[in-house]
Amino acid sequence: MILSGDDPLVVGRLAKIVGLRAQQAIAGADLNVLSIDALRVQTRDTDVFARLSPDQKVRIVHALRAAGEVVGFMGDGVNDAPGIKAADVGLSVDGATGVARAAADMILLDSDLAVVADGVEEGRRTFANILKYVRMGASSNFGNMLSMAAASLFLPFLPMLATQILLNNLLYDVSEIGIPFDNVRAIDIAQPPRWRMQNIIRFAVVMGPLSSVFDMVTFGALFLWFQTSPEVFRTGWFVESIATQTLVIFFIRTRGRPWRDVPNPVLTITTLGALVLALAVPFSPVGEWFGFQDLPPLAAITLAGIVAVYLICAELFKPLAITEGLRRAP
Repeated sequence: MILSGDDPLVVGRLAKIVGLRAQQAIAGADLNVLSIDALRVQTRDTDVFARLSPDQKVRIVHALRAAGEVVGFMGDGVNDAPGIKAADVGLSVDGATGVARAAADMILLDSDLAVVADGVEEGRRTFANILKYVRMGASSNFGNMLSMAAASLFLPFLPMLATQILLNNLLYDVSEIGIPFDNVRAIDIAQPPRWRMQNIIRFAVVMGPLSSVFDMVTFGALFLWFQTSPEVFRTGWFVESIATQTLVIFFIRTRGRPWRDVPNPVLTITTLGALVLALAVPFSPVGEWFGFQDLPPLAAITLAGIVAVYLICAELFKPLAITEGLRRAP
């Protein structure tokens, strides 16, 4: 829409050039006789308003917002400042008056509105990747909490030493470095996203206990079946824990099938790199510093199978955990 203080004929001609609905242009004098409800109706059918005072521009902005629209107002003059301030997002340009720039939320340094569209797209992409990080952390931390609580009920020793937990957390954090660079599907940035805490809680409630179930399977295999020593037990759970925590990102990063939505190479490198390092530490001389011991070959194969089954189950349970996640803005 164009809100201008210039002549209606001039503004209407300009509107036609840029493809706006310019069959009629409402002048400021006509605007004064319209009620709030009538103005709200006119804003649905009219794109051009001319001969407006600063207060009339503000009135139109308020009418649009009252109708449920998210309003951005761009201007560069002193008389645009009230409208810039009244909008949801006020825009100005680098060469605008000081009053207009002071009232704006965003100042364009380049004379191109495409910069705004690029910024909105980047913001939605960032938001989508933040959700991946939150989901990964919520499910992992909730699952580990349940596993540690359950292990304390029947294990006669600590399931993992403090230094091993810190190493696990450090490598896990390294694996997440690539999340901000990850690809985002076009469908996820087509509409403005909204934060919904209940979706995060739902994800943690579904995926956290699922992770704990496989931790319990790991505990049973190491403690009851293989009857390992505490050192070997801790090594086994460390390996299973870091593998499930890091590899699951390839599944929960998208609502679609992971093989149809390829991750960014940076995410792949950081995730697999952290995993390789985590698997190498327990079987190297450094592992003795952390209290690790070599796993029996059959136990290592069993743990690999547990991790594989967990990832399959994570993919199967994902539709229950990840809802739409985006509440469409009006």
